[in-house]
Amino acid sequence: MRLLLQFPEGLKQQALAYAKSLEKDGNEVSVSASPTFGACDLAIDEARSINADKLIHFGHAEFHRVDFNVEYVEYNVDAPLGILAESLDAILDYGTIGLVTTIQHIHQIDAITEFYERNGKKVVIGKPYGFAKKPGQILGCDVGSAASIDRDVDAFVYFGGGMFHPLGALLSTTKPFIVVEPFANKVEVIDRYRKLYAGRSRGKVMKAVDAKSFGILLTTKNGQHNEALARILKARIEQDGLTACVLTSNTFDFVSLENMREFDAFVNTACPRIAIDDTDRISKPLLSANELMEVLRMKKELAEIRAKR
Repeated sequence: MRLLLQFPEGLKQQALAYAKSLEKDGNEVSVSASPTFGACDLAIDEARSINADKLIHFGHAEFHRVDFNVEYVEYNVDAPLGILAESLDAILDYGTIGLVTTIQHIHQIDAITEFYERNGKKVVIGKPYGFAKKPGQILGCDVGSAASIDRDVDAFVYFGGGMFHPLGALLSTTKPFIVVEPFANKVEVIDRYRKLYAGRSRGKVMKAVDAKSFGILLTTKNGQHNEALARILKARIEQDGLTACVLTSNTFDFVSLENMREFDAFVNTACPRIAIDDTDRISKPLLSANELMEVLRMKKELAEIRAKR
């Protein structure tokens, strides 16, 4: 069988070993060297270009159904649980805890739940909806397991590494949010980021109020492609007498976007995290769809005020 293997950045160092193992079974194996941002970014075009019979995607659970033979190999990481004891002080005043984690640690969620219950806490685990597939699982773009239980808990605990996943959940919830990082051996309350990112969003909106031309980012990535939204936003912008153009790419290069100087602002329809995490990489405002609607609303209000003068 002809196979194409695809690994996220953190697992690329294991690509050669997996490839050689599969070759021993008589397969013809190639490895995708392209960057990948998750199961929303399957290397299907690459697989088809080499006539692969199957794409094996490592490190993530199934994200969405595609018209190609894809095998998902989840990657479980057995993180040390000793750090949980240190998190008890951070959640001392909260009786009901919403517990979330990533696919790498979802197999440990029962053990984590048992620990907190032994220490007098009620643990609530949200059911997945959207792209996430397992209870308690969150993705960078899908935090439904947290948002769906926001009113039912006193605080949230995220177990796992890094800020990428908990930041998305934080911005979609209202309760105190504690990050428990087992490998960094750190417990951190991250509530302050809600105000920080709300301020950044407001700043982008205010900066874009005078914009007259908008570039709408449309990715070709199979799990992020949303042409319908891009076309709707283009029509909505033009309805107000402004200029808009859909800009298409697989992975957006911000240096190239900077060279498109005719645009006063950009609007994201690809991975929703782009308009949150990448705004500092470009000098022009990089808006989400909701932020664009706020810009257009403010433009209308300002026009009405000026007309009355």
